[in-house]
Amino acid sequence: MLEAQDLAFSYGDFPVFEHVNLEVNENGFVVVVGPSGAGKSTLLRVLGGFLRPTRGKVLLMGEEVTRPSPKIMMVHQAIVTFPWMTVLENVMMGAEARGLPKEAARQVALQMIEVVGLRGFENFYPKQLSGGMRQRVAIARALAADPVVLLMDEPFAHLDELTAEALRRDVYDMLFNVNTSLKGVVMITHNLVEAVELADVVYVLNGRPATITAKVKVSLPRPRVPKDPAFIEYTDLLYDYIAGGAL
Repeated sequence: MLEAQDLAFSYGDFPVFEHVNLEVNENGFVVVVGPSGAGKSTLLRVLGGFLRPTRGKVLLMGEEVTRPSPKIMMVHQAIVTFPWMTVLENVMMGAEARGLPKEAARQVALQMIEVVGLRGFENFYPKQLSGGMRQRVAIARALAADPVVLLMDEPFAHLDELTAEALRRDVYDMLFNVNTSLKGVVMITHNLVEAVELADVVYVLNGRPATITAKVKVSLPRPRVPKDPAFIEYTDLLYDYIAGGAL
């Protein structure tokens, strides 16, 4: 669904990453991990067309990505909801980005609100919701835009651990729900437990300039249990890959 071919990016004369090759297969959940400063968030913005690569290209279903598109949506680390809008109005913005008339956008928004588990909260304002609920609103708004790929930049980072754990348990089934158009996810995280819990494939971005130093396929059935010895083996493996080439 999404492919990065020999990507490189520099800020002026400072190279951030180079020779990055990455692919997201249909219904694939890809996670990118690595130390701070490795360029993970920058890579995500290049994948979404928000930044142009210095070299290489990004393909979405075989077509080169040269600018932002509703087919690739992003959920940010900072929980972005508009405080003067209700939950329904926030989510409708995603549907209206598709050019849908108001009533059609409302129906799509209501469906996505149900997908993320917020039915009954349509008329609440963000200040009346918990952090986890506001992030569900942001996810619903992204899904309402009818994307093929969703980019997630540390979406659980600003949540307390219990809230983050509850959202992680639900997020895979939310995103790949039969009522969504989504075919692939790329998520950035520092949390190796998150990576193993959610990913089909984990890419390790490391070094300076950063490159992909490891690709790990997570072959565990879902739902995954962090206390499972096999789960712990994966987190230890990822830690070793990151620590072995940390900046």
